Amino acid sequence: MPVTLKDVAERAGVSRSAVSRTFTDGASVSDKMRRKVEKAAAELGYSPNALASSLTTGRTKLIGLVSNNFHNPIFLEVFGLFTRGLQDRGLRPLLVNLSDETEPGNSVRMLRQYSVDGVVVASSTLPPTFAEAFRDAGIPVVHSFGRHSSAPRVHVVGIDNVECGRMAARELLARGYRNVGFLGGPETATSTQDRLAGFASELASQPDMTMHHSFADAYSFEAGRAEMQRLLASGASTAEAYFCGDDVLSIGALSALKDAGRRVPGDVGLIGLNDMEMAGWANIALTTIRQPIRQIIRSSIELVGAMLEEPDRYPEARLFPCSVVERSTLRPPV
Repeated sequence: MPVTLKDVAERAGVSRSAVSRTFTDGASVSDKMRRKVEKAAAELGYSPNALASSLTTGRTKLIGLVSNNFHNPIFLEVFGLFTRGLQDRGLRPLLVNLSDETEPGNSVRMLRQYSVDGVVVASSTLPPTFAEAFRDAGIPVVHSFGRHSSAPRVHVVGIDNVECGRMAARELLARGYRNVGFLGGPETATSTQDRLAGFASELASQPDMTMHHSFADAYSFEAGRAEMQRLLASGASTAEAYFCGDDVLSIGALSALKDAGRRVPGDVGLIGLNDMEMAGWANIALTTIRQPIRQIIRSSIELVGAMLEEPDRYPEARLFPCSVVERSTLRPPV
């Protein structure tokens, strides 16, 4: 039989309420009493019941972790960092896989049923209104990798995707490319829209530049490969270099180019965004723009913890700078 709170109380020679207070965060208990209860609990192998504790404190310590892009391998890194970081703070992640769902209603209802203490929307493609739906339902929320705003309605932690588009354009210009393409993720994704806007605006001041753009169906290897295959088969002249808007799209495009006998970067250059682990593999060696994922997640978790203590905390936008990682898929600067 599992050891109960009553067993610990009897071993320690104290009341059950004293044991309960010892294992309740913030409850008043003397150091002497705490040592006595903890000693008895250790001897018996007792662990507090988290569900029972939530009935006492009104806190479940559950944090909903909502994402919609499980096709992208980088999510494994994101999920791993979030779960470990939350658990290190004594919080428990509850994963929600949106698949192709873009309306927040079902997620809000489900997470309210589980009485989560807060929510992290971990997505670069969902609009700000998705995270705002949790706020409107009275659930503390942080939008990680969300669309940057100078006046957000919820906490947003991420990067300036418009500036990343400009960075990619400047890299291609510095290497002498004059016919370039943008191969983005889904056209409806906020990250795709912003990266394209920055890329196009930086090139607009260059009269001798030609720019094309197209969109993959998803942020996935298969979608990036399929879109590059479509471009190669269309009969139109392939651009000299592409900003693919995401590493996994870039790797899919690289696969299609190699199958078509196109050399990278000899015939076509590629630059991605994220700096996922796979991008650095020797057989890929993708030049990319590094997104500081660890810092974004660490900051998001810090905000979640702060909101549990101060639910009405004023929303803020935390922006992290990106940097170019030079590898082997672009020709050298001229």
